[in-house]
Amino acid sequence: MKQRLISAFLAFIIFIPIFIKGGSIFNLVFYLLTIIGIREFMKVREKEKPFPDFIRLITYLVISMLYFQNILDNKFSLALDYRLIAGIFLTLLLPVVLYKGDKVYNIKDAFYLIGGVFFLGFSMTLFSVYRNISLKLIIFLFLITIITDSYALFIGKLIGKNKLLEEISPNKTWEGTIGGSLIATFTCTVYYITVIDPNISLGVIVSLVFFLSLIGQFGDLLFSAIKRTYGVKDFSNIMPGHGGVLDRLDSTIFVMLAFTFFLELI
Repeated sequence: MKQRLISAFLAFIIFIPIFIKGGSIFNLVFYLLTIIGIREFMKVREKEKPFPDFIRLITYLVISMLYFQNILDNKFSLALDYRLIAGIFLTLLLPVVLYKGDKVYNIKDAFYLIGGVFFLGFSMTLFSVYRNISLKLIIFLFLITIITDSYALFIGKLIGKNKLLEEISPNKTWEGTIGGSLIATFTCTVYYITVIDPNISLGVIVSLVFFLSLIGQFGDLLFSAIKRTYGVKDFSNIMPGHGGVLDRLDSTIFVMLAFTFFLELI
């Protein structure tokens, strides 16, 4: 517990100024987190067998291109460049036929990386996109996951009796899940109405926050399922007591993705 608190405090000290500053420094930091994230994603799969160095290099290059597509012009677009999509498929699929034998690099490896590149490349871009829109907005999205996770853990330990998905995450309970979402909904609704938009419909923002809170928790479960599939406890140990980048951003990634559907509506 002490190690977790120290790591969390240091992360807080480092990242708060970066969030406040925004701009290029924020984009660069989250680009680095994207690279670390895809590395963690590959390392988990490499419990079975290592990826060739050339494939790793290609993966870093294509996810970098995907990340910067909407960042360099400081715009948000729901469209992807078809040339970039085609390039990702070609560069990660064609090497399958160049490596002799199924044990070096096969079609399952290729589609695992393609999925990881699109999933992480696009979702990590959203952090910079939403920060460029508004500091208040990205604080709102982070608050949803921070408050949800904190109170879900607290309530689960206090009164939790009914396991949510024990085979994936044995410590999560239905009581913690619902309780964490309810408290996050109240707190983040108050924040949104007070700080961002006092004129928004109360029913709309309450429904949105509750939905995003639940999505974040089930995103966390999905990442837990990936770790269980490959028999690892954490994606890495870059943050002692907390795990890796993907361990810390799992819920927030899904909140960012889900919020994309409602960005034009609020």
